[in-house]
Amino acid sequence: MFERIFRFLKDLPGGEDRSRRPVEDDPRVAAAALLTHIMSADGIRSKDERARLKEALSRAYNVSGAELKVLMQAGEKAEAEAVDLYVFTSVLKRHLDEDARAEFIRLMWEVVFADGEMHELEDNLVWRVAELIGVDSRTRVTLRQKIRQEEERRGS
Repeated sequence: MFERIFRFLKDLPGGEDRSRRPVEDDPRVAAAALLTHIMSADGIRSKDERARLKEALSRAYNVSGAELKVLMQAGEKAEAEAVDLYVFTSVLKRHLDEDARAEFIRLMWEVVFADGEMHELEDNLVWRVAELIGVDSRTRVTLRQKIRQEEERRGS
């Protein structure tokens, strides 16, 4: 009986076994939710953006296959249920150091430029997220320029 109770407690959000499924306070889910949100910011979810989202999550969190699918689904669900960005940005700010937060902004730019365009709503969203997670304007703009150049070279 105690074993069943212990298993139940481990399965609750915040329980010990985080490898079985992402939880709300998991920075990977917060990142997936924000990247899903940026993908939809311009009202169009392109195949290129979705592919770049999967690639970015896989590379950043070393996940693939079923684990990547679960992470993406958790991110999409969390994004659909969220009322603001703070629910995600607070998790990232709490769990990521300064370099990792800048790296996350780089991932956002990768998704933005995956379709070859940057919509003003996407630019604004990256700016707001950067502000909320403590990435300064200079770093954000430098990363935008770098990713734009990389995408231009990739498209050539």
